[in-house]
Amino acid sequence: MYRYDCHPSPVGTITLASCGDRLMGLWIEKQRFFMDVLKGKDVRQEETAVIRLAKDWLDRYFDRQRPSAEEIPVKWIGSEFQKQVWDLLKDIPYGQVVTYGELAKVLARKRGLASLSAQAVGGAVGRNPISILVPCHRVVGSGGRLTGYSGGLSLKRTLLTLENADLSRLYKK
Repeated sequence: MYRYDCHPSPVGTITLASCGDRLMGLWIEKQRFFMDVLKGKDVRQEETAVIRLAKDWLDRYFDRQRPSAEEIPVKWIGSEFQKQVWDLLKDIPYGQVVTYGELAKVLARKRGLASLSAQAVGGAVGRNPISILVPCHRVVGSGGRLTGYSGGLSLKRTLLTLENADLSRLYKK
């Protein structure tokens, strides 16, 4: 059974979803792909223990306490490729950014391939169903281009600013 609940935050209402004891969704209102992984599933509004844990995590995150993503157990709903990309996102340090190309190189090495498409990685990053906790906002385009956030570039910039990321080398196209 799938459960969801909402939580107020400085960036708008956040909807969190769980399956059993694992978080499987965290979306900011009006985000692209909002609750996509729940389509066609039996869903009820109810705060579960893991949703409560994630709400506490979010409160600490917005209070700049740097909670670890590893504190919250997650359940991925996606392709194997997407799951591998999403797992890489959890390793991006707080306040740092990496490019889609850098993630593609890391994943290619892990898969024993010569290369992988940065665009394919970008597609998976954009479908991340557990935003903020799994920090897709920390991924930028080549050369530091601020691009590709399903919550919008303004929100991406807000989250990076909250983390005291160095935005001086990032630019909008």
